[in-house]
Amino acid sequence: MFDNVFKQPRNQKTAILLAALGVITPVAGLHKFYLGRPAWGVAYLLLIVTPIPHIASAIEAVWYLVQDNESFNRRFNAEAVTIPSPPADDGTAERVVALATALRELDCLRQDGLLSEYEFEQKRRQLIERLG
Repeated sequence: MFDNVFKQPRNQKTAILLAALGVITPVAGLHKFYLGRPAWGVAYLLLIVTPIPHIASAIEAVWYLVQDNESFNRRFNAEAVTIPSPPADDGTAERVVALATALRELDCLRQDGLLSEYEFEQKRRQLIERLG
């Protein structure tokens, strides 16, 4: 039930606001639930009779405030936001294009009657072995 809630990207300003509210209101730790750390949120709620969660919320509010967006996202949105990696540039794409072009040319020769099925199959296998 809560899986979708914890996988959504978190907003840094909302986390700052919730942590600051934990300093001035009796309920501290809401920012931990928001950031997908429910065990820490429960710990803050259990320690509500002491000033510890309020002090920790103040420290975390300042920490979230001075943190840049990239490091915040890396820490709290790692599972929600995935950055696609660039494709590997090892020449595979050029080889695939060259193979496809050569196979099309062979197929045109076969369709025009200039190559028999047997010759086409031999040339096709040679191309795949050489370029593949």
